[in-house]
Amino acid sequence: MRDIDFLQHAIDLAAAHSADGENGPFGAVIVKDDIIIAEAWNQVVADLDPTAHAEIVAIRKACQKLYSFRLQGCVIYTSCEPCPMCLSALYWARIDAIVYAASKEDAAQAGFDDLMLYDEMGKAWQDRKLQGKQHLQNVGRVVLERWQQNPNKLDY
Repeated sequence: MRDIDFLQHAIDLAAAHSADGENGPFGAVIVKDDIIIAEAWNQVVADLDPTAHAEIVAIRKACQKLYSFRLQGCVIYTSCEPCPMCLSALYWARIDAIVYAASKEDAAQAGFDDLMLYDEMGKAWQDRKLQGKQHLQNVGRVVLERWQQNPNKLDY
């Protein structure tokens, strides 16, 4: 299969699983060596899980199938440009490439307010809608330092 075929499959998943209005119109396919190893669709409402975006669900399935938390050598095809959460997860998974159809602006036109998230991430904590407070930094840092010095740690 080619990029267009894998991408069309992701779009078809989005269309099929959102037709009843319960799931969001997003689909994703993860491919390694021209073989689909995971496919998923948005399940936020069905699973009562705000993280159950198509890309996140596909990442979880692919990692389980490959028995690895890294997806090097893989490409994800998504019906829409990934939101900041999914994009971050794709970086953490070390996926090689992202191929998408609709843009984040297209998603905003359909009522998905991800553009606000892109804007918020660039702001200092005190300027964000979601307020953050930092306490016990020295105590928290100790845990990180201990982990860093642990000879048995598995880097990721």
